[in-house]
This record gives sequence, C-alpha cells and structure tokens, in this order.
Amino acid sequence: MKWLKRGALGLVIGLLLAAALLGLYAWGTLPQVDGGQRVDGLRGEVRIERDAQGVPTIHAASREDAMFGLGFAHAQDRLWQLETHRRIGAGQLAEAFGEPALETDRFLRALGVRRAAQAQWERASPAARAALEAYSAGINAWLAGSLKARPPEFVLLGLQPQRWTPVDSLAWATMMAWDLGGNWSTELLRMRLSLKMPVERINELLPPYPGEPPLATADYAALFRGLKVDGTLGRQALLTAPESGVEGVGSNNWVLAGSHTESGKPLLANDPHLKLSAPSLWYLARLDAPGFHVAGATMPGLPIVVLGQNDHIAWGFTNTAPDVQDLYLERLRPGDPTQYQTPDGWAAFERTTEVIQVKGHPDVTVTVRSSRQGPVISDAGGPTEGLTGAPNAPAYALAMRWTALDADAGTAVDAGIGFNSARSVDEFIAASAGYIAPMQSMVVADTQGRIAMVAPGRVPVRGPGHDLKGLVPALGWEARYDWVGSVPAGETPREIDPARGWIATANQRIVGPDYPHFLTSEWAVPYRQQRIEQLLAATPKHSIASLRAIQRDQLSLAALKLLPVLKRAVSPHPLAAAAQRELASFDGTMAADRAAPLILSAWVRQLTQAVFSDELGAALYERQLGSRSFREALEGVLARQDGWWCDDKATPVVETCAQQVDAAFTRALDELQQSQGSDVASWQWGRAHQARAEHRPFSKVKALARWFELRAPVGGDTYTVNVSRVGLRPDATTGELYLAEHGPSLRALYDLGDPARSRFMQSSGQSGIVFSPLYRSFVERWAKVDDVPVWGTPAEHVLVLSPR
Repeated sequence: MKWLKRGALGLVIGLLLAAALLGLYAWGTLPQVDGGQRVDGLRGEVRIERDAQGVPTIHAASREDAMFGLGFAHAQDRLWQLETHRRIGAGQLAEAFGEPALETDRFLRALGVRRAAQAQWERASPAARAALEAYSAGINAWLAGSLKARPPEFVLLGLQPQRWTPVDSLAWATMMAWDLGGNWSTELLRMRLSLKMPVERINELLPPYPGEPPLATADYAALFRGLKVDGTLGRQALLTAPESGVEGVGSNNWVLAGSHTESGKPLLANDPHLKLSAPSLWYLARLDAPGFHVAGATMPGLPIVVLGQNDHIAWGFTNTAPDVQDLYLERLRPGDPTQYQTPDGWAAFERTTEVIQVKGHPDVTVTVRSSRQGPVISDAGGPTEGLTGAPNAPAYALAMRWTALDADAGTAVDAGIGFNSARSVDEFIAASAGYIAPMQSMVVADTQGRIAMVAPGRVPVRGPGHDLKGLVPALGWEARYDWVGSVPAGETPREIDPARGWIATANQRIVGPDYPHFLTSEWAVPYRQQRIEQLLAATPKHSIASLRAIQRDQLSLAALKLLPVLKRAVSPHPLAAAAQRELASFDGTMAADRAAPLILSAWVRQLTQAVFSDELGAALYERQLGSRSFREALEGVLARQDGWWCDDKATPVVETCAQQVDAAFTRALDELQQSQGSDVASWQWGRAHQARAEHRPFSKVKALARWFELRAPVGGDTYTVNVSRVGLRPDATTGELYLAEHGPSLRALYDLGDPARSRFMQSSGQSGIVFSPLYRSFVERWAKVDDVPVWGTPAEHVLVLSPR
C-alpha cells in the first residue's frame, strides 16, 4: 500500500501546487494600487487615491494629466472591457471569438463605424484631440510597463491586449449611440409587416403615442407590394447587428428647484437604463485638477465624466430617442451591381475592401459599399442579398443614413469637457450646442438654484414631399425622400426654470403639440413619467432620502391597467382559485417576494403570444421578442375587444378575446406550477425575474457563466420607476424566462446644497477582474437600491504616477 500512499501524497502536493500557481496568477492580475510608478506620457505627477469601494480620486496638475490618470485607472480595472469595446467598434470580434462572431463583424464593417470614427478624428477639435490623446496614453502606459499578468479572458482566449488609440474612443462613442437608437429595425419590421397586413393593422400593432393619431403616410403596403418586396432584404443585418433600440433601454431623470426641497437648493436624480453587463458599463471616478473638479460615472473608452457633478452643477441624461436613422432602398443597375440609381441617373457605389481575421480560420475578405445616403447594410449578408431577382442578380440594396456616422459627429468629447467644466446652467446649455449624437434629454441644476432640461443633438428634417415620414425604408432614387437639413441647435427641446419647480423625463414625449419640429414617432409610453410625477407631488419638500425612495418604487401603472382583465379570467386549472386570491390583494407593486407579479407576467406573456404570433408568423414574432413586448398593442386589442387580432387564424374556429384571456391564464398556471410548484402562496417573482449582468463572452459558456456573470433577484418590470425589463423571449443560452437584462445600470442622487450628501451606485463593482473582491461588490447593494457617497470618502490606497 506504500505506492498508494505515495500516489495520494503526490496528488495532494500537485493540487496544492496548482492552487498556489492559480493563486499567484490571480494575484498577478490585480493592479498595483499603492506605491509609485514612473510612466511615459505624463507632464507632471498624478495621484490615484482609491477608497474602500475602489472608486478612484485622480489628482493632477492639469486636465490632460487627469485624463491620463483616468485612462490608466480604466486599464488597471477594466482592461478586458476596453478590449471588447475596441473590437466592437473596429469589427474585430471574430479575431477573438472565431467564426460565430464573423457575421457581426460583417455588419460592423458594412456599417463602417471605424471608418466614420477615423473621419471624425481627422476633424476633431484641439481640445478633443488633447483629451483623447492623453487618455489613450494613460491606457497604453499601463500596458507598456505595469501589466503583470493578463486578465483571465485574455488567457483563456489566447489574446494579447492591444494599444488604445483616440479613434477607438470615437468608435465606441458611436456604438453607444447605436445602442440608444434603433429606428432602423422598426422600419424593417414595418416593411415586413406590410407584406402580411394593411397599414391600418400595422398602426394597431405599433401604435402611436397615447392620445395621438398615427402619422399620416402613403400606403406603404401597396408601395412595397408593387416593388415586389419579398421581405428578405436586411434580414441578415437584423440577425447579426449588435443590439439596439431595445424597449426598456431608456432612463429616468428629474430635477427639483429649491422651492421643492428641504434644503432650499436643487436636487437631481438620474438612473440610465442600459444592458446590464459584467462589469458594468459605468466606472465611478473623481477627477481633480486646477479648474476641473468633477465626479460621477465615467465609461471605459472615454476620457470624461459622462454623468455627474462638479463644484457648480450636476446633470443627468435620459434617451430622447429621436428618429435619426433612415433606410433607403437602392435600385441596382441591371447587370451591373456596382451602380445604383440616383435622382440624376446611375452612379457608382463607393467600395471598400475589408479583411476580417477569423480565429482558427483563413482571413475573410469582404467588399462593402456606400451610396450617397450612407453605408449599404445589406452587405452584411454579402453583396448578393436582395429583394427580387436571381440570387446572383439582386434588384436592390439597403443603405442607411444615420447622423452618428457624419464626419462632424464626433463632438461628444468636446461637449463632455464643457459639461465637466461648466459653472452654471447657462454654461452647460452653451456646451451642449455642438453635441450631435446620441440625442439625450439632459437635466441640469446649479448651485445658484437654477434648473433646466435641454435635448441637444442633430435631428434630420424631412421635406414636405416625404410621405413615408421615416417609418419605413424610402426610395433612394427619389429626391423627395432626401433629408433637407436638420433642426437648428437652438431649437431642440428645452425648458428652463419652469414655474412648477421641477422637470422630469422618462423617455416620454418631451414637447407639446405646438412644437414646430418632428422628432420621433416612437416616444416611450409614459407610465414611468406618470408615476414619477405622482411621487414628486406626494411629498411637499424632498430630500436625498425621498428621491431614493422614488428610485426604489416598483408600482407598475401598466400592471394596474391589465390587472382587472386578469382578475376576470376563468380557468378550470386546480390552482386558479389560489392564484386569484393572490391577485385580489395585488396593488400593482411588482415586488420580488410576491406571487402576483409572477402570475401577471406569465399571463401577459402567454396572452401576447396567442394574440399576435399567428398574424406575424412564428419566425417574425420570435425575432421581435428580443426588442418588443407589444404591450401597448395588447392593451389596445383588449380595450377594443378586437376579434381580428384575438382570433387564432391557424384554427377553424373563431376565438374571442375573452376566450384568449381565459386560455392564457390556464397556460400560465401550467407553466408556473411546473417551474415553482403547486403552492401558489410560495411563488416568487424574484425567483424567475433575475437581473443578469452578461459577461462577454463567457455568459455563453455554461461552465464559465457561473463565475463571470452576475445575478440578483429583483422586482419591478419594464414600466416601473425601478425598472427591470421583462422580455418575452426565452434566453438563448439557458432557456430561462423573465430574465431582466436591462435595468438601472447607474443610479445617482445629487445635492446642490451639500455635495457631501450626493450618492451614486453602479450595477456590478469597480473591478472587471473576476478574482478581485471588487468585481461583484456592488451587486447586492444595487439590487436593494442602496448607494455610496459621490464625494469625500477616505483613501485606502494611493498610487503615485510620475513622469519617466
């Protein structure tokens, strides 16, 4: 038995050695946060002081050195996130992730984000150039001399970190604009729907803003049928494009004048709703240089505080969601796909050859085209994808006009520098004048007691002959569909020191009926805005604590609208009576520990599918569930008792809406009994409704997901102030229902009377390194809507950077 003992001893020693090596490697991935380093690229000394939460205060003798320090800190804590941001903007995902990412790279190359960023860099202002160069130098200084061990993502994927450039920052800013604007996909949806139903039915499925009539347009259903559209153009782009325009990707912000606060000074709240990621998109930081003292949420890839507070003002954003993307059908010259028809005759596409490196496979060379309107996004499916004609002789291509791709659109850094340095509401508004994309509804307050909202950005003006109104792809060969200008910068929406003493935006319509310019037909339904107004009015004098209570609110006005219908549902299911007892006391608060929110959500999901999937067709319905809930359409169908929608056209009988309501209730109970058991009182919304912060790419690898992605049970729904989007499509990887992957990625509360009371919180932790205790340190507090101080926390670690 001696050999067995020796073998066991050897195994134990081997395991201990492996554990020691892993521990040594894990320690090596963590950044140096104490002591001193000499680095290239600095003019003077920079001190990076980190508090117990890992939030750095970066002290420098100049603004540029502070931005260098921010780049250095981003690289220390978020190197893999920077790498993914760079690769997305450049269309270089397949080089890291292999063939599964190739089609996304095709789309990104066709869209031309990196090409647009390069053009924007060539036109950048001296101030933006200085900021971007200093920030890039800070990232590269970390890479050049301080990186001891690559974070595990690099090791597992066999990658080396690449140097950062200013063009990478501009490309990432464009991708953030992409994330916040998705009108193009709705245009394609309407075009595809027009092949199945008349425009009147499409307006019921995609209804206008509450209380407004649909936009008057030409009969585009007849137009596309006349063009013999088969619905395939752009399908590959839809399948492979990065996510954008997802319902629920919005935000809340509100600002109160001193007349409505306990302190007599303004208060401001903001919580942007974005895709939850591990780590969070946001990195909390404070920058301190002469004339530049600002704190808040930074974004790895950019050299500014995007949302925050300085000595004089505080500000916060929500998405305005203007219609700044138009698709165009480009008619190809028969027999010569290198040319397309213009109002003045045939013209040659601009053509660019792109080489995509694919991990483990030969390089792929693609040719992408641009028309006079913009990039040909149908090239994402290869140049042969078309609407009509033989596979190798398409009749049309699909081009996109988008303001964020304009050569002069790279102004976000200039505006950000102005916001960070502004000393008053007026200076903030002045700094916003040159801002182009993405358009945001920005609230601001200053220490003098003034408050305002301004929504800067470039919004196209369509001429009077444009009878499609940007709702569907237009005809590129007709000049009447060209943009004829843009809304003057001084005429974008704004409100300054209103008599009511507060301003709140939640992606709802922010302009009145007398506003002279068309912005969008797709404002968010105003449930969150209405609830914020209710809560603001309920307290005469607000404090940071009362604003936090508003951010915690989980009462869904949308739930209350459908609840009476569900309470009337009848089912033979043995659990129906118990379920109705839970619903009887339900007040619309989507609490994580209650059964009623789960019952309502399961019923809505089942009913939506029953009402709409047969008319859309299974493939189109399933595809749209990633971005749409069709909630407004469902409300309209039930209010009208619309039998056309409620009838299941796949069966010979004619179903009524009441029958569909009852059947959906039964199916929901079957689903929940299987997933949560037969004791209805023990069902919990939070057990199914998990906030999941996705890790790129390891959330898609089952063995790694549990280590890298972040989860927490949450309440709320798409329409609560404390939002947590309820999607209708099962998760592609796990099959789970009701995962909340979009929510308040950041929460902030700013006190203009006493900055020491200002608070913030992001959704993961400061570190992007999975071995760090700061990787997930905020998750529990974020789920509870807790927060940490913006200013004045003591330093626990100090790193001094000196010029080499």
